[in-house]
Amino acid sequence: MQNNVGEGLADEASHQPKYWVKTVGRAAEILQVLASGGPGQGLSVTEIGNRCGISKSAAFGILQTLRHYGLVADEGEGMNRRYRLGMGLARLGERAQDQVSLRDVARPVLRRLSAECALASRVAVPESGHAVVIDQVDLDTGPRLDLRMGTRELAHCSGLGKALLAALPEDEARALIARAGLPRRTSRTITDEETLFAHLRDIRAAGYALDDEEDADGIFCIGSVVRDHAGRTVGAISVTGLKLDLPGWRFQELGRQVRAAAGDISRELGAQEEKPQAAAGQAV
Repeated sequence: MQNNVGEGLADEASHQPKYWVKTVGRAAEILQVLASGGPGQGLSVTEIGNRCGISKSAAFGILQTLRHYGLVADEGEGMNRRYRLGMGLARLGERAQDQVSLRDVARPVLRRLSAECALASRVAVPESGHAVVIDQVDLDTGPRLDLRMGTRELAHCSGLGKALLAALPEDEARALIARAGLPRRTSRTITDEETLFAHLRDIRAAGYALDDEEDADGIFCIGSVVRDHAGRTVGAISVTGLKLDLPGWRFQELGRQVRAAAGDISRELGAQEEKPQAAAGQAV
């Protein structure tokens, strides 16, 4: 029975760009069909041709070319020969990831987020127990905050830092706090370790962290982590603004927007989509 992969590819082919190379397009279709197979499974040349809507001879020729470059592998002989994705794709995937810059991927998303929220936005990476800001998008109008590139934000009291801290396994997070301590920045800073770790559990459930005047009086920051293709936490993004007696529902709304934007960046980095857990009485 023919699956839906070939049908979807046919639909894509009907919207071909101006400079479309048919053979290259068919090779890409074959790779996508092979990617639909499960571990340890392969497809015959006949199955591949049927799913891509091309002749057996055309499929065979493309498969042999891809095999030459290590993009396809085969096993078996004659009618029992089966094809699967080749390890050359894994090497290319690693190189592709090496060439991706978090800052470059994040910037257009931050621009959109700032426009939607009317707040400054930033992206940071973890470094030595801090969140280090590597890029930011400021507003053209309204009050401007003193947000500086290269700022090292504390893990326990900033939106970026708490998002990154919550993403760590609890034993690693506790070891980090044991080294860095819980210095008080404002009257609202959490300085009790058990209170902080209960708060981190709420952050994990919600998918975003709120700094409610904990790092600086009158300033709030909402952060959410960014993950790569391997599920590793590679950074966090945030929006920052003046609190000005914002209602609680507005923080939740902003949290969902930041979480969604972080998810967009993560998907650009190859991460699988994940949904936040439901949390009763969450503090964020």
